[in-house]
Amino acid sequence: MMYPLISWVFRSARQIKLQVIYVGLGLFVCLVIGCSDKPAADLAASPLPQVAVITLKTQSVADEPEFIGQTQSFRPVEIRSQVSGIIKQIFFTEGRNIKKGDRLYQIDPIPFRAAYQRNQANVAQAKVRLKQAQQDLARVRPLLEKKAVSKKNIDDAEAEVQAAKATLDAAQNELTKAKFDLDNTLISSPVNGRIGRSQFYEGRLIEAQESLLTAITQLDPMYVNVNVPESYLLKRRRELAEQKVASPELFQLRGEMTFSDGTIYPEEGVLDFADVRLRPETGTLQGRFRFPNPDGKGEPNLSYFLSGQFVKIRIKGYIRHNAILIPQRAVHQGPKGSFVFVINEEDKVEPRPVLATSWYGKEWLIENGLNPGERVVVEGFFRILPGVKVNAVAHSSIEPESNSQHD
Repeated sequence: MMYPLISWVFRSARQIKLQVIYVGLGLFVCLVIGCSDKPAADLAASPLPQVAVITLKTQSVADEPEFIGQTQSFRPVEIRSQVSGIIKQIFFTEGRNIKKGDRLYQIDPIPFRAAYQRNQANVAQAKVRLKQAQQDLARVRPLLEKKAVSKKNIDDAEAEVQAAKATLDAAQNELTKAKFDLDNTLISSPVNGRIGRSQFYEGRLIEAQESLLTAITQLDPMYVNVNVPESYLLKRRRELAEQKVASPELFQLRGEMTFSDGTIYPEEGVLDFADVRLRPETGTLQGRFRFPNPDGKGEPNLSYFLSGQFVKIRIKGYIRHNAILIPQRAVHQGPKGSFVFVINEEDKVEPRPVLATSWYGKEWLIENGLNPGERVVVEGFFRILPGVKVNAVAHSSIEPESNSQHD
């Protein structure tokens, strides 16, 4: 009796479950049938996404590549003595700016002054001898006509005159050398610049031409050396041949210098040297700009920049024709590089890969991927997807978005 009762209970529960499922399916079908017309109508009536676009056009812009450079003193000058002797006095302070003609070292002048005075006496003696020989020749020459002296006497007198002249010339040359040595016992600066540490001090014996006393670094003007990669040179040559870029004469190019802290130097430099060969170890060509470098802020020992600093040099003078510029916010980064959203002739969104190479203020220079007359999205990125039809309006006709998304 118990088993039939349990079987009947299980059959009744299964039937109730099936009935609930059937009722639920029926209600769902009714809802789908009854409500399907309303979404279709709403979808047909919804407006197209609105985006702001710019229409591309070409223009001529300054093409100003930037390279890393290093400053170099204009003229390092080694100070050596022209004479051997004892340093008697040093006039300069190490590490200070000096001017051309400032006294640097005094070599003991006493032996050189004595040599100069001795040669002065030799010159005076040679002049007396020459005068005496000339007088003797003048006395004997008339006697030859009277046959009071022989021809040999005349020849001897003339030879004595020539010997006296040679002696005088030699004495004068020795006097010139002695004067040169005496003058060079006082060593002066040949240039303006900043003097380094002295290698010798008072009381030291120095050798002529051998002993390096100190060095002066000329800081005004100053050189900046720039190494330009071979790839850039080849690209620039191609652009010039295709007339995409116009260039002045090579040595009319100018340079703008930026220091490591972002400060821009107030004076422009001029290209004054370009090497004739590439450096094989780096594959670069060295160029050199010359910048003025006066004393800064009135301080006699403060210059705007020193030798050995690393700076950035922006080269000015090139003009790029038919350039396409777009706002930086229009350029997005994807797995394969930069791209923009272009609105095609059907008003649909089309992702377009581009080659963005340089910044011009707040705009990118686009070298490849875009053509004049095309429309590029600059606002409304979060409303669009590739292939979606949109309502494209000029960028200036709508308010910019405050929270637009950039990929």
